[in-house]
Amino acid sequence: MATLARTSTGLAYPDRFYAAASYAGFDGSPNSANKDIASKFSNEVALILYALYQQATVGPCNVPKPSSWSPVEQGKWKSWQQLGNMASTEAMRLFVKILEEEDPGWFSRSSNSVEPVRDVPMNNNSNVEPIIKNGNSFAETKTVSAENGTLMEAQDKDVVSEGLGSVVIYDQWVSPPIAGQRPRTRYEHGAAVVQDKMYVYGGNHNGHYLSDLNVLDLRTWTWSKVEANNGSKSVESPSPVNIAPCAGHSLIPWENKLLSIAGHTKNPSETIQVKAFDLETGTWSILKTYGKAPVSRGGQSVTLVGSTLVIFGGQDAKRTLLNDLHILDLETMTWDDFDAVGVPPSPRSDHAAAVHAERYLLIFGGGSHAACFNDLHVLDLQAMEWSMPTQQGEIPTPRAGHAGVTVGENWFIVGGGDNKSGASETVVLNMSTFVWSVVTSVEGRVPLASEGLSLVVGSIDGEDILISFGGYNGRYNNEVNVLKPSHKSTLQSKIMEAPVPDSVSSVNNATNPTRDLESELDVGQEGKIREIVVDNTVSEPMKSKGEEASERSIATLKAEKEELESSLNKEKLQSLQLKEELTEAETRNTDLYKELQSVRGQLAAEQSRCFKLEVDVAELRQKLQTMETLQKELELLQRQKAASEQALNAKQRQGSGVWGWLAGSPPQDADDV
Repeated sequence: MATLARTSTGLAYPDRFYAAASYAGFDGSPNSANKDIASKFSNEVALILYALYQQATVGPCNVPKPSSWSPVEQGKWKSWQQLGNMASTEAMRLFVKILEEEDPGWFSRSSNSVEPVRDVPMNNNSNVEPIIKNGNSFAETKTVSAENGTLMEAQDKDVVSEGLGSVVIYDQWVSPPIAGQRPRTRYEHGAAVVQDKMYVYGGNHNGHYLSDLNVLDLRTWTWSKVEANNGSKSVESPSPVNIAPCAGHSLIPWENKLLSIAGHTKNPSETIQVKAFDLETGTWSILKTYGKAPVSRGGQSVTLVGSTLVIFGGQDAKRTLLNDLHILDLETMTWDDFDAVGVPPSPRSDHAAAVHAERYLLIFGGGSHAACFNDLHVLDLQAMEWSMPTQQGEIPTPRAGHAGVTVGENWFIVGGGDNKSGASETVVLNMSTFVWSVVTSVEGRVPLASEGLSLVVGSIDGEDILISFGGYNGRYNNEVNVLKPSHKSTLQSKIMEAPVPDSVSSVNNATNPTRDLESELDVGQEGKIREIVVDNTVSEPMKSKGEEASERSIATLKAEKEELESSLNKEKLQSLQLKEELTEAETRNTDLYKELQSVRGQLAAEQSRCFKLEVDVAELRQKLQTMETLQKELELLQRQKAASEQALNAKQRQGSGVWGWLAGSPPQDADDV
């Protein structure tokens, strides 16, 4: 089977790094760091770029600390020294990544432009026949059988290209024949499956944030672009709004909408925005949320648990790594943040998250500014407690930028990298036992060993399939690859027979009974790993009596499952009614509290008036006592005055008779006087 080799005239490392360094103002001269970089970036970003440039071109910092008191020189030396023994290739990659986040259009504005990628056949004698379909050409490859009945060895052992309708190869990546106009190459995009269609939104292409929405029909494997109606609007404002291009966001299907959560943008908002694309009306809107929204970020994980979204970690617009935990209730659109007990994961971004048994949130891998991780953390969403279980089996290497999906109790992880190379293994974790297994591996620089790719779960003929798209591994990709995982229960056969820790058994005991039932059903129907079939004829075994009994047991289990689901729906309805009653009670409580506050205010006013009146009465009483004293003093003075007047009159009468006689005037009678 012939394959296509990809060739590109675009820049790869280290040429891409040197082009980025030249654009940023580092041209190799002693003063290069002081030329243009100070005018293009903030002081913090300039110091980081300087340190990464020195680490990539010179190596670890071995120069002594500057003796001058210049804060610039001190800051440059400290930033470089903190990088320690970081590899030069890692420093180059981080330099380009930071520049792309600060200036997404740097590559197109630089003097070195990247030419488009083209497909070049590896072998001119290839048996691949081009087919024209819907105006687009693509290569159709066929499964070729050897004379001995075994598959011929493909030139590309990593990805088998053939139509999915006849694929019976499990646990191996397949490149399906794609029709229609493929989306632009990209990474750090969002992807989600709704009704046999995979939607891809946004992403990063050559430093440009994207805002296009594309859809892949999983029945015909045909790409098409979704043109949004002009009626896009914000719930807060009826006027149309512009949906900003973004990357590093999360795309979540909810009811008849696609929710785009967070992500990096050219002009970031202060808090996380929730954008919604209505699949029925074809319109974008910005949803209004309540409560304290988290700070804006990208590279976070968003996990749907029931009707709530659990957001963890990421990196904010200032490139600060986060490990905070937030919840968004999709029914009330209300944010809530909380602290869990135990030791949480260290701050990180570009990690993977999954939920198990609707109770346990799993966080794996991710990266900081200087390292990548392969640790596994579990958050009990009921007890709100972090734990770090013991991993078993073939533990994956540290990585960031990987993608993961769950099928039953198995968590598949694809892609990612450690700043040196891409992760070539597709691994799976049994979330009940925390045992890792390697499903398959790829070789070379292929899209499956990329960072920032997407991974979703679809279905073909009732079977689950994993679908990967895009990614970046030195070049941007828009490839679609598909893997059919083998029987879910067979993954448990790879588990090592070792004592199970208590932390593992506690999770295993709380596993969703519905999923256990599905595993039992699968065991009864299949019973062993599917074999690779070459020809199109498959012999169907005769049903034995034991199988008939097994089918009857399965029917009984299905009936019990339906009863459990019915009971669960009733409990949900009752819970919803209780929530409504609780809301009404809270409303009444709020109104009563307001009335109580009003009465308390009136009572306080009356108390104030009474106190004032008491003060006035006291003052009046004091004045009255003063008046009584004055009245007594007045009466005393009046008596004294009367006595004085009587004495004076007596003296006057006595004096007037003596002096008159001396003067020769005869005394007068009293009547004359």
